[in-house]
Amino acid sequence: MVLVVTLGVGALAAGARQVRLEDAAADAARIIARGDDPGRAHAIVGSAGGAAEIQQRGDLMCVVATASAPLALPLPDLTATSCALAGGI
Repeated sequence: MVLVVTLGVGALAAGARQVRLEDAAADAARIIARGDDPGRAHAIVGSAGGAAEIQQRGDLMCVVATASAPLALPLPDLTATSCALAGGI
């Protein structure tokens, strides 16, 4: 019973972290695309518990954010990718 509850709580926590990671990746991509300091993008993703990788894909600036699953569950790393048009406002 305890195992089932632990797995359920872990799955909910993983879902919540994934949503925060998606939002942080989108914010970071917009910041990078505007030409702002990449440190701000890394800080935003870091506040969601993840690490950011910045990539340029043609006219797009993309941020790939990764974070480990919460509660040391045997789940793969969480990943979120977001892109914004470079030079956008």
